[in-house]
Amino acid sequence: MSFKKHNPLPGFGLSLGFTLFYLSVIVLLPIAALCVKVFGLTWAEFWELATNERAMASYKLSLGASLVAALANAIFGSLLAWVLVRYRFPGRRLIDGLVDFPFALPTILTGFALSLGRKSVG
Repeated sequence: MSFKKHNPLPGFGLSLGFTLFYLSVIVLLPIAALCVKVFGLTWAEFWELATNERAMASYKLSLGASLVAALANAIFGSLLAWVLVRYRFPGRRLIDGLVDFPFALPTILTGFALSLGRKSVG
């Protein structure tokens, strides 16, 4: 007697295949191309590219902006969390939902929407 195994997630194999394909094309392929390019450089060329004026300016900007954002998030997030836990007021559930919204909306979609909106305005 043969029993067919029931799969609770129909189409799982197909969706996993699409996911892995797009992950490979969008993430892994560019990283591989970057590694091939970097491994073709000597240490002196690599160090020159990594420490030139433009690269150092981008490092300073990225680290500075992330530090400011982290400090602002820590301060305002702590205050907002304290208010949401401590007090009951009208609109509390809406604010709590707005806090959770960035976790539900993938960052790539936000960036894509912002880039489309910016091009249509200009």
